[in-house]
Amino acid sequence: MTSMTDERLVNTGGGCVGGVDTHGLTHHAAVVDGVGRHLADRQFPATARGYRALVAWMRCQAGARGVTVVGVEGTGAYGAQLTRALTAAGITVVEVDRPDRKTRRLRGKSDPVDAYAAAAAVLSGRARGVPKERDGVVEAIRVLRVARRSAIKARTQVINQMRALLVTAPAVLRERLTGLGRGVLVDKLARSRPGSELSDPVVATRWALRRLARHHQVLDIEVVELDAQLGVLVARAAPAVVELNGVGTDTAGQLLVTAGGNPDRMRSEAAFAHLVGAAPIPASSGRVHRHRLNRGGDRQANNALYVITLSRMRHDPRTQTYVQRRTHEGLSKREIIRCLKRYIAREIYRALTNPPPPTAIT
Repeated sequence: MTSMTDERLVNTGGGCVGGVDTHGLTHHAAVVDGVGRHLADRQFPATARGYRALVAWMRCQAGARGVTVVGVEGTGAYGAQLTRALTAAGITVVEVDRPDRKTRRLRGKSDPVDAYAAAAAVLSGRARGVPKERDGVVEAIRVLRVARRSAIKARTQVINQMRALLVTAPAVLRERLTGLGRGVLVDKLARSRPGSELSDPVVATRWALRRLARHHQVLDIEVVELDAQLGVLVARAAPAVVELNGVGTDTAGQLLVTAGGNPDRMRSEAAFAHLVGAAPIPASSGRVHRHRLNRGGDRQANNALYVITLSRMRHDPRTQTYVQRRTHEGLSKREIIRCLKRYIAREIYRALTNPPPPTAIT
């Protein structure tokens, strides 16, 4: 979520403003007028028919003034489809954070209270976050990355289970299989013939290892297929990002998901650097001027920057020259990596927001 500079979010032109508290099965909507007076609130089911009814109800409550902006809690979760429905209806959607604990202690907690608070946050200008677009190529990349991450996690669990079985396996198996590489071990066990006497612990262990090895092979195929699909989509969504030094399909896909399908929603490259946790945070006081490490932002995107940085430090001569110079200046390796991540975040932002013009097909 980043800040929106569109003045319509503060100046509604006398129109009404909506607010929605989203849940898994229901959404609670509220409408306030241009000066913050409560007009009405109502609950709707979280279905396609419910979204249409919500939009029609808001417009009915606003009358001739119309609803110009709607603040929605959780546009990336329970409110994702509602955001699509409101955008399709021509209504500007603003991401609204949950009220903090202090506010909830003072004002209480209920669905109507949260819905009115969302509308008030938009009307006052406190909420100006632009939600990510979730109906394009980047959304397709996001959902495929979920499947890929699940397959990789399951594959890691399988190989760990195989090695754990070998630790307690009878010596006749342990001595023959211990020390083999992952690929050789999986291939050998998948082609093994365990036997038929399942009451024998050796035979039962062989059967278990064979099933785990074949499951590992299936997961390998899934990961390869997903990588191929993601490679096509990432190259289509951001060819300029993939062409950057040290950027691969996986890291580019993560940075695309973090930025969203509408990276222009970010004010500047500094805002993007803050989003990915690569911007130092001011921590000055009095005559002391200093910055501290930013531990916020999207940590997966920050890890993608870290991977790109390590790749450049190993293979890019220009980066290696920079590392040597900064090392002579007294910076530690961690500090140099943080500087490089900030520079790389700037490059990524420019590639995302200023893609090269498409080449003519001859």
